[in-house]
Amino acid sequence: MSARPAAMLERAAKGTAAFEAAVHRLTDPGFTRPSYLPGWSRAHVVAHVARNADALVNLLTWARTGVETPMYASGDQRAREIEEGARRPAEELRAALLEADRRLAEELAALPDECWAATVRTARGREVPAAQVPWMRAREVWIHAVDLDIDTGFDDVPHDMCAALVDDVAGSFRGRPDCPSVRLRSEDGAHTWLLGDPAGVEPAVVSGDLPSLASYTTGRPVPGPLYPTGGGPLPTLPAWL
Repeated sequence: MSARPAAMLERAAKGTAAFEAAVHRLTDPGFTRPSYLPGWSRAHVVAHVARNADALVNLLTWARTGVETPMYASGDQRAREIEEGARRPAEELRAALLEADRRLAEELAALPDECWAATVRTARGREVPAAQVPWMRAREVWIHAVDLDIDTGFDDVPHDMCAALVDDVAGSFRGRPDCPSVRLRSEDGAHTWLLGDPAGVEPAVVSGDLPSLASYTTGRPVPGPLYPTGGGPLPTLPAWL
């Protein structure tokens, strides 16, 4: 059986296409306008996504060769390259994004099946199999397509991707003492998640559609209504990523 993560590769490809389409719709002056991310212009977001593609190529090189190849040489280098990229003319930045996406797509397509199980390390120091790289890219491109603050929202993100994002956040927040105890429930009842540490506490229940739950848990603008227990305010979640 192939270890190739076909479904996640498809999510990454669709998210990449969505991000590139959003960037294509940007006018040149639009690159300098603020993104949803504090302190970052849209150009910063595009530069970051392009740099992330090259960082993930590093992890695939590590998986293929066995030679440790970190995503970034350092946090300072990462920040510096994003700033430098954000100052490039819009035409150059568009081209840099497409070229970085092309390199990553080629590396993903060429990675031998036996290499997907190789252990690599994320920028935060977490050891993961290389099979997680397509998910890391899918998460990046779909969320940052929303962060461009053009015309893409979580309503435009496929529902299975929204559910996967909430899965990811819930896994990060489960058992954390700084996260309130919250049980999330999709409006159709098909999905539930528990966040925080429920020990001795009755979790607050928040229900809504998948795009709204994904935006709420990732700290982005919520496109639709969410329904907390008793109609009170939504619990405040820690920052994610």
